Amino acid sequence: MKLLNVEAVLNRDNGIQQARQRPEVMQELHDATTRYVILSHRWGTEEVDYEAMIGLTKMEEEEREEVRHRNGFRKIIESCKQAMKDGYKWLWIDTCCIDKRSSAELSEAINSMYRWYQNAQVCYVYLNDVNEPVFPTKKDDNQLCQSNGWPEWFERGWTLQELIAPKQVEFFNRNWVLIGNKRRFARVLEKVTGIPREVLKEGLAGKGLSVAQIMSWAADRKTTRAEDRAYSLMGLFGVNMPMLYGEGRKAFQRLQLEIIRVSSDHTIFAWRTSVPRTGSVLAADPSDFRDGGDIVKVEPSEFIDKLIDEYIEEIGLGYSKCRDVDSRARHQHKVAVLRDAKVSQQFCTFTVSNTGIQVHLPVVPSHHSLSHFTAILACSSQGNLVTVDLVSTGTSFDRTSTNFSLPATYPEFKTLHLTYHQDANEACCELVLDDKHASYYGFTRRGTYPRVFTGDTVTLSSLTDDLIVIVYSNDASGSRFAVGLGYYFGRGWVHVVCDDHPVARVERSDFAVRAYDRMWSARAEHSQRMPKQECNNERCRDHFVKHAHLPRSIWAARVVWGRWEVASFRVMVDVEQCPGCSLIRQALWTRLAIHIC
Repeated sequence: MKLLNVEAVLNRDNGIQQARQRPEVMQELHDATTRYVILSHRWGTEEVDYEAMIGLTKMEEEEREEVRHRNGFRKIIESCKQAMKDGYKWLWIDTCCIDKRSSAELSEAINSMYRWYQNAQVCYVYLNDVNEPVFPTKKDDNQLCQSNGWPEWFERGWTLQELIAPKQVEFFNRNWVLIGNKRRFARVLEKVTGIPREVLKEGLAGKGLSVAQIMSWAADRKTTRAEDRAYSLMGLFGVNMPMLYGEGRKAFQRLQLEIIRVSSDHTIFAWRTSVPRTGSVLAADPSDFRDGGDIVKVEPSEFIDKLIDEYIEEIGLGYSKCRDVDSRARHQHKVAVLRDAKVSQQFCTFTVSNTGIQVHLPVVPSHHSLSHFTAILACSSQGNLVTVDLVSTGTSFDRTSTNFSLPATYPEFKTLHLTYHQDANEACCELVLDDKHASYYGFTRRGTYPRVFTGDTVTLSSLTDDLIVIVYSNDASGSRFAVGLGYYFGRGWVHVVCDDHPVARVERSDFAVRAYDRMWSARAEHSQRMPKQECNNERCRDHFVKHAHLPRSIWAARVVWGRWEVASFRVMVDVEQCPGCSLIRQALWTRLAIHIC
């Protein structure tokens, strides 16, 4: 690693020339055999890079003075002063100690950075947005409103490892006044960051923490580059991988695959999202682990015991429920098969290939669909085993979201190939949305949830559960409604939700979310209530109409659609007058048979 010679940097800044020789301001040394300190800080707009730091004396005076007056240069000088005061000769700062013109050097530095912070004697944390001479122990939404009431340093992605890795961390305010250290303020830091106090005081070693727990600490942190969301976590998981800036969010997929190659921790699959997502079994972003702080690993032997003693008993298949000799014998056989799995090497091994992530898990089939399963993971949340829903795509399994209850069926271990490509192909249905006639009564499309689409083409996953909500509003009258287009176990459905609150009281985005939650939770019911789409005559095509009266108005929302199995079929959304129906609150189904001549 390249380290700053503290004395040489300060002498150069003070214009002091040594009589015999002028030492280089930076030298290549080994982190394991050198006593050095390291700086952690929030990058600003006036940083000094490696090239400027090395070539300062060769610059023209005007250019040199411009560099010396940058905030980033003053940060280097103050760090050097503090290091000299503490008796250290060498200092590392990420802004100027990496030659970022070399992609190889940058990659080596990022892959080594956790170790460099870990081997430092002291880590100086510079909090440039803290003015007070004391460590902040309470949120300050007035002074620090841009960073959730705490110093911005606490919400950056790279600073997570910079807080955990060093044995000793000292905090300085913007005037370089020492205001505390991480051991003394471990309780406050735990509240702010979610990192347990014992980790802050003693590090990660020997704690047995799960992937989900560590990921949860990074869930709400920010990085300037999307790739750094992943790169900043490599050291915490003890993995390495090449830097490919430009790959975007695929970097986080690569990180998870590297973790899987060195670990059999099932919690990497135990992420959750507020909006259901289908496809890859890997998380799209650390934020998917936001609620993973209480998800812990369960060792194989303990897992089988919990599976038998808790899960099977809970679904009513325990030994005590067996009423005759045959059922007891069947129960004992099923339990014996499960217990054999605890010594199976398959259960403790993940294999990554182009066909997916091969795992050996206990699964329970759905009684709703032959292609849907629930897999039980060797991890628990609040004492309960964690499950994930899967759907077969033929050769592999995609992750999906369902709301069915598990049947009273013994789980069986199966070898599965789980899809991990973020852009995995899935069966999709494309429909054309025709809503131009809604504007006749002043209603316009005002937004969609949970995803945005442009134009008039809507794409839904027909393989797994999916839903998109489109909001329409007449701001002059205060009326609005939401149309939901969804799939439930491969069957399309349509529903309309009207807003019972004045527009001024409920934000449009809040209405879309409420409508989505309401429809999603009842998607099984909406699917079952859909009329059968039958046609016995090739010259006949069935169309269906759904009316929903808009409260406090003489209007009704009308949705017309055809057969879902027809490729690129059309859905029409319209508004019509319905005099005399102001007391009707229930949507009416009308079936229209249209004969094509």
